Amino acid sequence: MKATGIVRRIDDLGRVVIPKEIRRNLRIREGDPLEIFVDRDGGIILKKYSPIGELANFAREYADAMCEVLKKPVLISDRDNIVAVSGAAKKDFLGKSIGRLVEKSMEERRAVFNHSQSDASGRGGNIIADDKGEESYRFDSEMILPIIAQGDPVGAVIICGREDLGETERKVAQSAAGVLARQMEQ
Repeated sequence: MKATGIVRRIDDLGRVVIPKEIRRNLRIREGDPLEIFVDRDGGIILKKYSPIGELANFAREYADAMCEVLKKPVLISDRDNIVAVSGAAKKDFLGKSIGRLVEKSMEERRAVFNHSQSDASGRGGNIIADDKGEESYRFDSEMILPIIAQGDPVGAVIICGREDLGETERKVAQSAAGVLARQMEQ
């Protein structure tokens, strides 16, 4: 555990304020659910709760099935990280922070289609951010559909490719986003 040097008091309703700097660094937004843990030493640990993370095995199997049908890489994210990968190197994506393009899709609650010419390294798009928070580039085309459960964006389905993505990929991604949303609501 890393000390921050910040001390806060509990108010008369049992609330404690998490400082803005910490919320920003951990990407905790107003209304985000936090899971509460107690360690053996009596410490309290708050951890962002990821409803999609609860469905990680299901999401991974669904991504595998989509990849098998489309023959294209498929990623599934929660609000912050990639939680399932199929058809691409897991070490490059799994657990990585999402990029601005995925955030935009979720914030606007709409599909985002991105096609960018790759540079000499064969990289395009900006679906994940690297460890420094900078965009990492991997594909020429991305199709991102937000997963909306109970009116809130909880993640995204991302289909990637080296060429333009079409109507088939859009319908498969829409279907996946719908199925994952319904799984979250059960």
